[in-house]
Amino acid sequence: MGEPKGNKADLGLLMERAQGGDEAAYLQLLREISPIIRNAVRRKIGSSQYADVEDVVQDVLVSVHAVRATYDPSRSFLPWLLTIVHHRTVDRFRKSAKISANETYIGADLEDFPDHADEPQIVGDDEMLRREIETLPSSQRRAVHLLKLRGMSLKEAASESGITVTNLKVSLHRAIKTLRKRIVTDRDSR
Repeated sequence: MGEPKGNKADLGLLMERAQGGDEAAYLQLLREISPIIRNAVRRKIGSSQYADVEDVVQDVLVSVHAVRATYDPSRSFLPWLLTIVHHRTVDRFRKSAKISANETYIGADLEDFPDHADEPQIVGDDEMLRREIETLPSSQRRAVHLLKLRGMSLKEAASESGITVTNLKVSLHRAIKTLRKRIVTDRDSR
């Protein structure tokens, strides 16, 4: 497989051979398409974000591996590849937008928060919380116990308790709301 490659038709031939089980052709294909993928990704997301570019390149290579059987050798290889590049790049933008929408920038002033060591500490919070949980209605108490104290997933808790996931969510929400109200009221009265 030492012959020089590089034109678009050769990439399709390499993929066809790779689909037939030729490992050397597959490795050659991956070497040939990596710079093509990298350049296409840079054009889409900018070269200043090196880590993002490389993440998308890796996502594309994994996708090519996963869907290589879908390539039709009678069609041009490059459009097939660039479609995968496009989809993985869009996925990256969506993921970044989703993360950004849920993040809050704190800034560089994080170190400037005042030291709260001189504030009085409330002693016995764990015991008070246990007492307050015990006063909850049984369905709310069970939801807190399974989901928060035992750390079970909603599915696991529903299976063990025989309560639907929806009812567990509602019970937990009500329990937390009640506990917050009681604890804040209790602290304010001190």
